[in-house]
Amino acid sequence: MQLIEVKDLKKGFGTVSVLTNICFTVNQGDVIAVIGPSGAGKSTMLRCLIDLEQVDGGSIFVESEPLVKDGIYPSRTSRRKITAKMGMVFQNFNLFPHLSVRKNLIMPLMTVKKVSQSDAETLALQMLSKVGMEEKIDAMPNALSGGQKQRVAIARALMMNPDILLFDEPTSALDPELTGEVLAVMKQLASDRVTMIVVTHEMSFARDVATRVLFMSDGCITEEGLPQELFSAPKHPRTQAFLRSVMEN
Repeated sequence: MQLIEVKDLKKGFGTVSVLTNICFTVNQGDVIAVIGPSGAGKSTMLRCLIDLEQVDGGSIFVESEPLVKDGIYPSRTSRRKITAKMGMVFQNFNLFPHLSVRKNLIMPLMTVKKVSQSDAETLALQMLSKVGMEEKIDAMPNALSGGQKQRVAIARALMMNPDILLFDEPTSALDPELTGEVLAVMKQLASDRVTMIVVTHEMSFARDVATRVLFMSDGCITEEGLPQELFSAPKHPRTQAFLRSVMEN
């Protein structure tokens, strides 16, 4: 089942073109890794998918419903309903610093979906257990490591039962020793067939976990393919140069 279809997406900031004719699809159960150099437009593309940035042209369909069609957006109510099918995990966690882990998880669910507090707390424990953080339910964010904060952020995204999870460089703000614990959670989600789009600099995750890899450069998808094909025999010179540089480091 196709969950996302992106056609000819265009986005600029002022006179600077950031995305040019982006086209791809996401099927249920896919893990799409988006790789490429900094400034390629990867995070901007992700933000367009969840309506945090508005596009200048093109179309985004989520489960066949238009978030934007030929550059024209439906009502804000329609867009909210569509983006509710997606959850996003940000680079810098975006936890509310003044709320406990428990409240970070239950408040969005109670506010948006009008779930009772007792039901929300039951689900919060389940989601925290999924990411190995149930013992930290009453901790404050400032008492957590970066890896723990990101695992809580993943649990918070899962609370809304999204059909698709978007990750924007979820490990880039972490020390190397904390990266592994977050990647382990993401690998488990992949094995549970959670549909994910992951902007990442972790080439091992892209190679070993993704079902498909998109390589972006200069605002375009320069190459896409199965991980084993793209990593072992990249066709485009830009992809070849990028992989050579990151694999040597």
